[in-house]
Amino acid sequence: MYISSYSSYSAATSLLRGSSSALCRSRLFSSASPLYRTYQSPSFRQQPYRSLSFSSALRSIRSSVPRWSHGVDWKSPAIPASQIRIASPVLSDFHRKIATMASENPFKGILTCLPKPGGGEFGKFYSLPALNDPRIDKLPYSIRILLESAIRNCDNFQVKKEDVDKIIDWENSAPKLVEIPFKPARVLLQDFTGVPAVVDLACMRDAMNNLGSDSDKINPLVPVDLVIDHSVQVDVARSENAVQANMQLEFQRNKERFAFLKWGSNAFRNMLVVPPGSGIVHQVNLEYLGRVVFNTDGILYPDSVVGTDSHTTMIDGLGVAGWGVGGIEAEAAMLGQPMSMVLPGVVGFKLAGKLRNGVTATDLVLTVTQMLRKHGVVGKFVEFHGDGVGELSLADRATIANMSPEYGATMGFFPVDHVTLQYLKLTGRSDETVAMIEAYLRANNMFVDYNEPQQERVYSSSLQLDLEDVEPCLSGPKRPHDRVPLKEMKSDWHSCLDNKVGFKGFAVPKEAQEKVAKFSFHGQPAELKHGSVVIAAITSCTNTSNPSVMLGAALVAKKASELGLHVKPWVKTSLAPGSGVVTKYLLQSGLQEYLNQQGFHIVGYGCTTCIGNSGDLDESVSSAISDNDIVAAAVLSGNRNFEGRVHPLTRANYLASPPLVVAYALAGTVDIDFETQPIGVGKDGKDVYFKDIWPSTEEIAEAVQSSVLPDMFKSTYEAITKGNPMWNQLSVPEAKLYSWEPSSTYIHEPPYFKGMTMDPPGPHGVKDAYCLLNFGDSITTDHISPAGSIHKDSPAAKFLLERGVDRKDFNSYGSRRGNDEIMARGTFANIRLVNKLLNGEVGPKTVHIPTGEKLYVFDAAMRYKSAGQDTVILAGAEYGSGSSRDWAAKGPMLLGVKAVIAKSFERIHRSNLVGMGIIPLCFKAGEDADTLGLTGHERYTIDLPSKISEIRPGQDVTVQTDTGKCFTCIARFDTEVELAYFNHGGILPYVIRQLTKQ
Repeated sequence: MYISSYSSYSAATSLLRGSSSALCRSRLFSSASPLYRTYQSPSFRQQPYRSLSFSSALRSIRSSVPRWSHGVDWKSPAIPASQIRIASPVLSDFHRKIATMASENPFKGILTCLPKPGGGEFGKFYSLPALNDPRIDKLPYSIRILLESAIRNCDNFQVKKEDVDKIIDWENSAPKLVEIPFKPARVLLQDFTGVPAVVDLACMRDAMNNLGSDSDKINPLVPVDLVIDHSVQVDVARSENAVQANMQLEFQRNKERFAFLKWGSNAFRNMLVVPPGSGIVHQVNLEYLGRVVFNTDGILYPDSVVGTDSHTTMIDGLGVAGWGVGGIEAEAAMLGQPMSMVLPGVVGFKLAGKLRNGVTATDLVLTVTQMLRKHGVVGKFVEFHGDGVGELSLADRATIANMSPEYGATMGFFPVDHVTLQYLKLTGRSDETVAMIEAYLRANNMFVDYNEPQQERVYSSSLQLDLEDVEPCLSGPKRPHDRVPLKEMKSDWHSCLDNKVGFKGFAVPKEAQEKVAKFSFHGQPAELKHGSVVIAAITSCTNTSNPSVMLGAALVAKKASELGLHVKPWVKTSLAPGSGVVTKYLLQSGLQEYLNQQGFHIVGYGCTTCIGNSGDLDESVSSAISDNDIVAAAVLSGNRNFEGRVHPLTRANYLASPPLVVAYALAGTVDIDFETQPIGVGKDGKDVYFKDIWPSTEEIAEAVQSSVLPDMFKSTYEAITKGNPMWNQLSVPEAKLYSWEPSSTYIHEPPYFKGMTMDPPGPHGVKDAYCLLNFGDSITTDHISPAGSIHKDSPAAKFLLERGVDRKDFNSYGSRRGNDEIMARGTFANIRLVNKLLNGEVGPKTVHIPTGEKLYVFDAAMRYKSAGQDTVILAGAEYGSGSSRDWAAKGPMLLGVKAVIAKSFERIHRSNLVGMGIIPLCFKAGEDADTLGLTGHERYTIDLPSKISEIRPGQDVTVQTDTGKCFTCIARFDTEVELAYFNHGGILPYVIRQLTKQ
C-alpha cells in the first residue's frame, strides 16, 4: 500500500490538522487503518519520525513538503477527504515511497531572505549563489531557470537530487540527452486548443466516475489562463462597423463552444477564461499575464509557462521561460504531472550593432529564422546575448522569440535586463513589483546588466549576427524560413513561376505567365495577374504587439494617402490588433484614420488571417482566380504561410512587416521591384515610389514615444475579465460533470476512454499494416489537421450536411475541435496535400491499397478499420512541423494509424504521437523510403517487445515488409516517462490510472 502523490499525502495531513470531521479522524487513527498499521511497522519506525506520535509524525512530514510553484497553498484544510485514497500493491513499496516523500528538501539550507531596500523583506528564495558551485556561473540563463525549478521542487520523489546534479553539470550532461522533470509555474491556452483540452478534462471526469473514483480529482493544480482569441473571422472588412459585425457572427457560430468554455471556467478550479474580443493570447500574456517573478506565500521564484499554442515562446522575450506543448501534455501538467524533458542544448546567438534606418523587427526575425533553421536548433534552446540585445526594444525581442517554432527551437530566450524592467513599468506593473523582480533576479544571478562586464557563459554552439547587416525582406511563398531580400523579390517571384511545383515553385508555363484575368468588381472593371495581391492583413501576435511596426504601417498609410495613392477595392485588407492597447495608441497618434482610408479598418481582436480565419473573398475575385488558374498572393504580418493555410485560393503567401503589408497592398502585386518601379501614380500625376512612403526610424520612434502610454495598458487590462454583453449573457449549468448533447456538432464526448480498465494495455507492435499515406519532407500540422475552412466536398462537410448544418455555418476546423467526429474526418483534409501514392495529384485523398480505389483519406482509413487492418504513415524530414496541434496526433489515432516512420519529427508533434499511443520511428541516417525502395504499396510489420521493460528510449527496431525488404529504425520514445505513457495507451489514460490509485 502507498500514498501515491504529494497532493494526497498533503491532503491527509491537512485533514489531521484542520478537519473537524470526527469520522475522518477516527478512520485515520483507527488501528484498522492501513495508514496507522504502516506507522506501526518496523521499517517506518526506523525513519526519523519514529519517536513521534502518529499525528505528530504526519505533521512533521507535512511541514517538510515544499510548496508548489503554482501557488496552491497546501496548508489549506479545505481539501476534500475524497482525495485521500490509499492504494495497496506492496507494503515495501509504501515504506520506500513514504520514506522518500517524508524527506525534507535537501536544498533547504540555501533558502535565503531577500530584503527590501527600505526594511523588511520581499520573501525567501532558493539561492543559486549559495550553492557555491563555479559551474553555475557558466550556465546559460535559460538553464538556470530549469535549475532553480528543480531545486525548489526537489522532494526526492517527483524531482530528485540527481536531477539537480544533472542540470548543474549541464555542460557535460546535455550532450548525453539526459532526462529531467520540469514543473512549470502555469499553463496557457487559446480556444482552438483550449476547447479540446477542456473536452478532455470533462471526459476524464466521466472516466474517473466510471472507474469508481472521485471525478473532482480532475482539476488544474496550476494556474490555467485561457484566452478566447482564435474564433473571430474576417467576414466583414473595410467597414467602420467591422469589429461589431464580426463579433456578432463569431458568437452566432461559436455560442455553443463559448458556453462550454464558460462552464469549464466555473466547473474547474484554478482556471481563468479571458472572453472573446479581448486580444491575442500571446500579446495578453506579454502585456498582462506574465509575472516574470512569482511571490507565492513568501517564496520567490521565476515565472515559467507551457502553452497549447506553439507561439507561447513569445513570452521568452520578457525573460519568462515558456514554450509550446501539445494539448495532451498541457493537460497532464495541469493535473500535477511533472513534465519530462530532455535537458536541452543551448545555442548562443550573439547580436552586435544596431538596425539600420528603415529596417524593422520583422526583417530581423526573418533573417534570424533563416539562420537558425540552417544551423539546426530543433529540440534546443536559443539564448540571445551580446551588446546588440541592449539595442532591441522588448517588443522587438518578443517578435524574435515568438517565431521560435519557425526556426525550430524549443524557445528563443532573452534574459531580463533594464529594457525588460522599463517594459514592465510601461505596461502597468507596479513600481514595487518591478523592484521585487529586479532585486530577486540580481540576487539569484538571473539578471543581465549590459553596463557591467559580462561573464563568459558556455553554449552548445554559437552564432553571431551584426544587426547592421539586416536588410528589408519577406518570407515565402510557402514557408516562413524561405527569406527573400526585398530588392530580390521580383526576380525571385519570376523564378517561383518558372520552377517546378515545390516550396519555391508553381510551374506556370512561360506562355501563361502574363495572363490577365479581367472581371467586374461591384460594377467596376478589375483585373488579376499571377502575383496579384488579394489579401493584405496586418495580423498575428508576432507583430501586432510591436508598436514600432504598427505605427510604422500607419505612417506608410498616411504618406500614401497624402500623395493620393489608394489600395484597390478588390484587395481584402484587414487590421486585427492583439489587444485594445493598439487601438488606443493608433487613435492617440491620429493615424488610425489613414489606415481606414486604405481599407485597414480594425476587424476584431484576435488571431485572424494567420490562422486561416481570413474569411471568404468576394465571389467575383474567387471566380477570377479559379476560372483562370491565377496564382494569387496574400501578404500578411504573420508567422505562418504554409500552403493552404491562409486561404485556399492564395497559393503564394508572403510574411512581411506591417509597413510592407501596406506597401504591397498599395502596389497590388508582389511582381514589383520597389527600387526601380513606382507603386502608383499620385494625385499630381507623378509616379510615387517606395522611398516616398517609407517612414524613417526617427519618425517611428517619435510616434511611439508620444503615443504609447502606461495608462493605456492599465485601463485595457482592468476591464479584460469583465467580458462583454454577449459573453455575459451566456447561461451555463453549474454541474461539475458535463451533460453531453449527442446531436451537437461542436462539443462531443470523445471515445478515448470507452471500455477503459485499470490494467494498462501494454506496448503494441504492428503486423501486416497498410500504408495509409506516403509523404515527402515538411509535412506540417496544417497538412495533417487543417485549422481553416471546411471544403464543401469533404467528408466533414458531408457529415455536417447530413446533420442539417448549412454550408454558410460550417465554420472552420479549428472552431470544431471539440467534436472528434468532425476532426477525424478533417484529418489529412488539407486541399494541398501531396501524397506519393497519388503519383503527383494534389488533394486530400489516398489509394486504398487492397482495391486500388482512390478515396478521401478518412474513407480509406475507415475501410481499413472496419476490416481490422492497421495502418502506418511514411514521411520525410520535419514531419509535424508548424503549430503545436494535438489533433494532428489525435486524428491519426482515431483513423487507426499505429505508427509513423519518418526521417525526422518536429519536437512537439513527436511527443504528441507518443501521447496518443502512436509509435514514432525514424529511418537511420542516410536512409528514407526512397533510398530503401519503399513505394507505400507494401505491408509493414514492426517488431516491438511485448514487455515495456524490454523497450529503451532510442533503441533499434526492425521493420519488415511483405515484399521481403527489412530495415532498422530508431524508436523515438525519448524518455522513460514517454515509455510509461505508451504502455498505458497514451498520456491521458496514464494520468487517469495514476489518479484513480490515489
